Amino acid sequence: MASIRLFVTVVFVFLGILPTTSKLLIAQNQPNFLWIMSEDNSKHYLKLFDPSGAETPNIANLAKQGVAFDRAFSNAPVCSVARTTLITMVYGPRLGTQFHRRTELAKLPDDWKMFPAYLRDAGYYTTNNSKKDYNAVETNGTWDASSNKAHWRNRPDGKPFFHVQTYTDSHESSLHFKQSWLDAPNNKTDPDSLELAPYHPDTPLFRLTYARYHDRIKSIDNRVGQLVEQLESDGLLENTFIFYFGDHGGVLPRGKGYIYESGLHVPLVVRVPQKWKSLSPFGRGTRTDGFVDFVDFGPTVLKLAGLTVPSFVDGEPFLGSGVTQNEVEARNRTLGYADRMDEKYDFCRSIRLGNWKYIRNYQAIYPDGLQNNYRYINLAWKQWRELFNSEKLNPAQSAFFLPKPAEQLFLLTDDPHEINNLSEKPEHRERLVAMRNELTNQVKAMPDLSFIPESTLVEEAMDNPISYGLEKKTAISRYVDIANLALLPVAEALPRLRRAISSQDPIDRYWAFSVCSILGDKAGALSPLAKLAVAQDADLLVKLRACEFLGIQKIQNPVPAITAILKESDSGVVNLIALQSLVWFQDGPFDYEIALDSDSIKTIDLQVLRRVGYLEGLPESEIKQRSKALMKRLRK
Repeated sequence: MASIRLFVTVVFVFLGILPTTSKLLIAQNQPNFLWIMSEDNSKHYLKLFDPSGAETPNIANLAKQGVAFDRAFSNAPVCSVARTTLITMVYGPRLGTQFHRRTELAKLPDDWKMFPAYLRDAGYYTTNNSKKDYNAVETNGTWDASSNKAHWRNRPDGKPFFHVQTYTDSHESSLHFKQSWLDAPNNKTDPDSLELAPYHPDTPLFRLTYARYHDRIKSIDNRVGQLVEQLESDGLLENTFIFYFGDHGGVLPRGKGYIYESGLHVPLVVRVPQKWKSLSPFGRGTRTDGFVDFVDFGPTVLKLAGLTVPSFVDGEPFLGSGVTQNEVEARNRTLGYADRMDEKYDFCRSIRLGNWKYIRNYQAIYPDGLQNNYRYINLAWKQWRELFNSEKLNPAQSAFFLPKPAEQLFLLTDDPHEINNLSEKPEHRERLVAMRNELTNQVKAMPDLSFIPESTLVEEAMDNPISYGLEKKTAISRYVDIANLALLPVAEALPRLRRAISSQDPIDRYWAFSVCSILGDKAGALSPLAKLAVAQDADLLVKLRACEFLGIQKIQNPVPAITAILKESDSGVVNLIALQSLVWFQDGPFDYEIALDSDSIKTIDLQVLRRVGYLEGLPESEIKQRSKALMKRLRK
């Protein structure tokens, strides 16, 4: 009788009239995958991962039926960069996808695909509901459907599926409430019951902001529960791996956009169906301290689906056939990267090894709290800066608004909020140098494209950034070494900086003057070379870095040189970099008068408009109107 049923099934398949129940059986021969992403929340806001977090019973229930990853990381602390890292399985600075609100999309090599395309080639129905926000050109065949109507229920009968669902309840915009809300807040969480990070001022506004965000996390948990119920009602629960995670950290001030644990450390739970428990090295209801990060997620799904993981990826599976618990538990390393976020430039890299965290701030002159228009819609951000300007903060709370050290070292078991920098402690010197070398080797090996200014990348690299990076690998290694002169004793650094300033390569000179700005008065002997560069250098960004160095020392007013660059530059990216300097000289501890004639700026784009509007003192509503008008002109 069994052979007859098999024969009938084969005939029905051939004729295309397979009964629905039989089609479901075929689909169940491969696991399904459901990714549930919540926007902008680090692990610190779920009690499942942090004692001060909100209760999330539905997410906790997934953990009881699978594994909770106590050390999961997003690599990048902002949406587009993190999501591109997920979909490509490649570190953003290697691919040229590290800038949030990209100027130009990066193209993958012709023989590379975003990982859902490999699933689709293997017969999976791939759907995304609905955020993409990629910084790379989407490869053909990535999604069967991507919209706010995309759902696994729309798949052809008999197909296994990979579905991504993003929930926005926890997005930072949920904290962009107006003053009127504070007069009658409707939060359900008691503000006085919450523990604030020590770098935040303990004010009623901050407590209400925390409480509102805890409510948002509870809303996410409800949505997770509803989606899992749909899966169960479809009879698919026990054939589906469910991943729940945050798309990066945040979103209270010093979270999203920053390379601290509050920006990178995400919650991750994977529910493992009983049918496929052999593909997980972990028992149900367990937790692991093994490090996993976003470059690993795609390879893990491919491995679970029984597919070959492409050789170009930077990650490795943490579930699937042949993956052992001991191997995952032994992983103790993660790389973090933060670059431009909207109009605000920064360039930071981090390495975490176990409980030790090393941060390298390549543009250390800029404080974390430098103006970023979208962030400062949040009333808590505004209050934090107002308290700093009124000198009402303690040192830990004030550090956000001051220039950063070039390198930082933290022991997270003692200092989970990363406020006690150990980099200058003699007893930690050996560890500091070891972690510095680890990071240096990493950025050289990628190679890290951020050592080349974004304006140059836009002009030269984005058609094939991988190939471009390999061609420039030797030069990038040299740029890294010049940037690291900021870490050497001054007597050793100065002669090497002189040589770099004399180089024929403008990026050598760019980095040399960047280091001079970090060293400040210690590099004062190089001021004459900086004056000469401002007057004569043919490269506008070299001029900019030289006049920044002079302006920080208060040797020469940098404003005329910067405004001259804005009049001359044909690049919106160069203008954006120059305008950042003007914002710093306006808001920092200087006395320079900024008189900006926006009509004289030769090239303007949306990010430039944000900086110009801020420098002109325009309200956010008017900046938005200008942006809409510019978008309308660009579409024509």
